[in-house]
Parts: sequence; C-alpha cells; structure tokens
Amino acid sequence: METRESILDAAEDLFSKHGFYGVTIREVAREAGVDTALVHYYFRAKRGLFDAVFLRRAEIWNNDRVAAIDRYAREAGPAMTVEGLLEAFLRPPFEWSLKGGPGWKHYAALVAQTNAQPVFGGETMARYFDPAIRRLIELLRQVLPDARDQDLYWAWHNLSGALTLTLGETGRLDRLSGGLCRSGDLEAAGDYMVRFAAAGFRAVCGGERAR
Repeated sequence: METRESILDAAEDLFSKHGFYGVTIREVAREAGVDTALVHYYFRAKRGLFDAVFLRRAEIWNNDRVAAIDRYAREAGPAMTVEGLLEAFLRPPFEWSLKGGPGWKHYAALVAQTNAQPVFGGETMARYFDPAIRRLIELLRQVLPDARDQDLYWAWHNLSGALTLTLGETGRLDRLSGGLCRSGDLEAAGDYMVRFAAAGFRAVCGGERAR
C-alpha cells in the first residue's frame, strides 16, 4: 500500500505540472523510485493511474462538501441563504489547499487543468464531482425558488471556472494587480468568491424566498 501511495504522489505531482499528455509511465516510476512494472501492476495503463490520482482526493473533497452543506441546511432551516450554502460548499477545498500540504496543492492544480481539458476533462469532472454539485443545486433551488434549472446550471458553470482557476494559484492575479492581490491568499480568495458567486446566482436566478 505504501508503494501504491508513493506512485500516486509522484503521478499527482507530475500530472499537475505537465498535464496528462505530458507525462509518461516511465517518468512516474522514476519519480516514485519504482520499476515501471509496478506502475502497470497497480494501475494497468496511464489513464488508470490518472483516474486513481483523481479519485483519491475527490472522495475527500466531495464527502466534506456534502457533509458541510447538509449540516448547514439542518442548522439554518428556513433561514438558509445563498451565501451560507456557498460558504459551506466552497470552504472544504480551500481549507484542504491551505492546510493539507503540497499534495493538495498539486491536486488543486490538476483539477484546474482537467476542468479546462477538452478531450476528457468534462467526463472526468462529471464522474467525480457531479453528485456533490447536484446536492448543492438541490439546496439552492430551495433558497431560489424562482430559478430556472438552466439558470442554476449556468451560474454553477461560471463559479466552477472561477473556483478551479483560483485553487490552481497560477500567479495571474499577482501580475495583473501588480502585487496588490496574491493568488496564494486563499483565505481572502474564499471570502471574495462567496460574495461574488452569491451575487451572481441572485442576478441570474432571481431573489431569495421571503422569510
């Protein structure tokens, strides 16, 4: 099991830097300090390895996010707000990236790449993240009862791009702002994203229910 985890760590690092097509099984084996036969033994092919890398942390992200929004929904009841739901849903990936060590940084960069990957990115993101996102949208429907389904999905689509780009910490914001803002300041990024996304959901989905 330790060998398998070492291979996953090495692959995660390499995939996050060079993408799926820029990495070979041989390079992963060399980085992990194992023979290529062991990589094939555990994962068969490069796509199997990539999927295992993706699934390992996706389960943690999604379990934490669904638990957080379900807990918030129970505690808030009819006082649920868009901000409250988005804060609960977005906070876990930001927290893992802030406190989980370099592996979580690599994973966030990998998710950002995959979300924009035209060949298999959509299928991969759907497979690993859609159940959690559907639960969020289900709860948002309760808060935004006049929203059409297409409005909710478009609003999420825009938030999804912002989320993965932000967690990727590309440094783009640092250069654009001349150092005024830092892409690595994930505490500030999370706060801004909740407010920005909540306003966006209201703008395209209509106001919240009367309480």
